[in-house]
Parts: sequence; C-alpha cells; structure tokens
Amino acid sequence: MRINTTKQKLAEGKPVFGGIVGENAPSTIEILGAIGYDFVMIDCEHGPMTLSDVEGLVRAAEAFGITPLARVPDHEPATILRFLDRGIQGVIVPHVNTAEEAEAVARAARYYPEGNRGMASTRAHDYNVGVPRGEAAQHLNENVMVVPMVEEITAVRNLDAILKVPGIDVIHCAPADLAQSMGFPPDEEVQRVRREVVAKCVAAGIPVGLGGNSPNNPAQTAEFVRQGARFVTVPALSLLQFAARQFRAQVEAALAAQAK
Repeated sequence: MRINTTKQKLAEGKPVFGGIVGENAPSTIEILGAIGYDFVMIDCEHGPMTLSDVEGLVRAAEAFGITPLARVPDHEPATILRFLDRGIQGVIVPHVNTAEEAEAVARAARYYPEGNRGMASTRAHDYNVGVPRGEAAQHLNENVMVVPMVEEITAVRNLDAILKVPGIDVIHCAPADLAQSMGFPPDEEVQRVRREVVAKCVAAGIPVGLGGNSPNNPAQTAEFVRQGARFVTVPALSLLQFAARQFRAQVEAALAAQAK
C-alpha cells in the first residue's frame, strides 16, 4: 500500500509544494510529479471533475510519485468517503468554521478507532488483496491527510479550538473567501489576519498552508515560508500563464536586441 510522502515531509518540518489542478488533465499532474512537486490538489470544489475523472487523475499521480489530494465540494461523510475510496490520500475541506465541523471531517476520513469511515474493498485497500482489513485500516489512518480550510473570519475566531481537534494534519488559509468574509478590506488587513493564522498554527505545532500563491510573486511565498508556512499551493494554470508570458517576452527581447 502507498505511503503519503507529503505527510512524511511535513512531519520532518520540511515545506511541501503542490499544484492545483481544476480539470481532467492527467498529463499536467504527471508533469508536476516529474518536476518534483510533492502533491497535487485536485480541485473538485470549483472544478468540473467526476469521481471517475478523479480516479484517473489519482493513477497519474501514483505513476509519477506525487501525492494525490483533493479539495472536496462539501463536508458530508459520504462525499469524503467516495473520494478517499478512489485512492485520494488526503482531503482539503472548504469552509470549516468550528471545532465541531473539524472533528466531523477528521473522523469521516479515518477508520476505527479514530473515526467512522465506511469500510469497502476499494483501490485504496489494494482491493483487499494481500493485506488484512485491520492492517489496511491502520495504514490508511496513518497516511491520510485531513486539511480544513480556514477561509472565513468565523474560522479565524475559532482557530484556537480547531487546532485542538485530534486528526487535523494541516490548516490551509485561503485569501479570497477570507477577504469576502471580512467585507473586502484592504489587502494588508487580509495579510495581517493570515499572518495571525500562521503564528497560531506554528505555536500549536500544526503545519499551515496559504493559498493564493502566485508565480508572479515568489518572494511573498518565500516570506510566508520563513514565517512558518509549510504547505504551499499554486494553480497549475497560473504557472502556465507565467511561463507563457515569460517565454514570449524573452523571445521578443532577444529579437529586439538582435535588430539593433
């Protein structure tokens, strides 16, 4: 059965890097894996993928040694179960605002005695071939990642309680919905709140990630990592746009220099 290498690296205190893929594009995931990214966030909150699509994307991730995580569309235990049964090694759960909600998703992602995830002989279990159910359940409990998203000011106010919930592996703080919940204040106020989230997570010993990273501003991402953030995401389409613009600009600059 597969080891969650992203979870291992986080346990060692190392930063991990992931690309957000919002469409059924296995080759994008394979390229991220080949480059050396640690994980892919398959975005099924905003993306159009079906569960069959997700299973194919998981296979692409496994083939290229990159951890498959999914941002699921809701908190429902049945939703979390179906994604994990496809072979997803972690769920990123949007709009987790209370400790009670965090506890519910943590338990939905794990088997007894840590949770109440439904048992089945799916690909996550290697189809129940060669591994007893109890051993498989323990292995999956140890390797799953539960990542609540703190993306509303209500969640920030409840963060101390959320951080005490057993089974929370990473807190991920996203700026767009956070800004919306704050009434769209100046960006510096949003960044101040995000720094507060990072500081509280670091003090609690829980890895923290920050969404909204842009390839146009790697210095800002590096600053958050210096402050203690360890779970770095960037949209794959943003990386494509950045590289496409940079390539064209460099070619045009070279042509202009040659014409002088």
